[in-house]
Amino acid sequence: MARQTINNAKLGAFVLGGLLFLILLLYMIGRNRSLFGSTYLLKARFENVQGLIPGNNVRYAGIQAGTVKKIDILNDTTIEVSMIIETKMENIIRKDAITSIGTDGLVGNKVINIVPGRSNAAIAIEGDLLATKKALDTDEILNTLSNTNKDVAIIVSGLKSTVERINNSSALWTLLSDETIPADIRNSATNIRLATSKASMMTNDLHAIIGDIKDGKGSAGILLKDTAFAYNLNEAAMKMRSVGVQADNLSTQLNSLVSGIQNDINTGKGPANSLLKDTSMVNKLNKSLDNIQMGTDGFNQNMEALKKSFLFRGYFRRQEKQKEAAKRLP
Repeated sequence: MARQTINNAKLGAFVLGGLLFLILLLYMIGRNRSLFGSTYLLKARFENVQGLIPGNNVRYAGIQAGTVKKIDILNDTTIEVSMIIETKMENIIRKDAITSIGTDGLVGNKVINIVPGRSNAAIAIEGDLLATKKALDTDEILNTLSNTNKDVAIIVSGLKSTVERINNSSALWTLLSDETIPADIRNSATNIRLATSKASMMTNDLHAIIGDIKDGKGSAGILLKDTAFAYNLNEAAMKMRSVGVQADNLSTQLNSLVSGIQNDINTGKGPANSLLKDTSMVNKLNKSLDNIQMGTDGFNQNMEALKKSFLFRGYFRRQEKQKEAAKRLP
């Protein structure tokens, strides 16, 4: 009887210890899931929760901050996630914090990551809706990697074909085995170096010319920098313009004169018509010229007669002597 009592006591102690352990385990699990202790509620809205379920962790800057309470579908493009946040984060999470859906490890459970905002916004309170950021979708990444692998396979196939063609090309190997090519390449490099040196010298000369022009040296410098030369050039241009205007006026006057003469000729009036078309006027002019010629001949004869007259002979001899004396003077 005493032995049975001892066994019952041991069994009761074992059961009691098991219950205490179970209670402690449930408490720890509940604490981890924010089932116990003071909490408050924050919300976030996503287009795609990517397999997120209630009970998943919520982390703030990588620190465990709460759990997902529930997920509600508001419409065909919006899903609202309610998060239970521990009160120790009540003075830390602000209204401008940004939430996104991530993965716990590479292929672990989904978690909600809360990233602090960049401004000093007000503290988030019960029921506030936090901003969200679209997270990378693992399926999209895998699809992109699959497409990339296909492209890489195509590129590798093309490279393989190119390498095979290069290996089967005798002309290429002949070109590569030609011993004169390195010397030709060195000569080409030397020529390029010389050309570069000459180009550098030309650039320096051009820089010096431009410097002289800026300093007002040389004809180009004077032309561009000397204000007096520019003023003289402007004066010359104005004079040339004035001469051009006068030439235009003279041309206009000549045109007017020619037009008047042409009009006189066409109408039969004026001296031009008489000189060019009036035959009687021409005859009169010819007679006048003949009379002048006859008068000149008579005058010459009279002068010869006067030279031989005893009254003027001495005068003309003195004139001849003076001329001869003037000729003999150096």
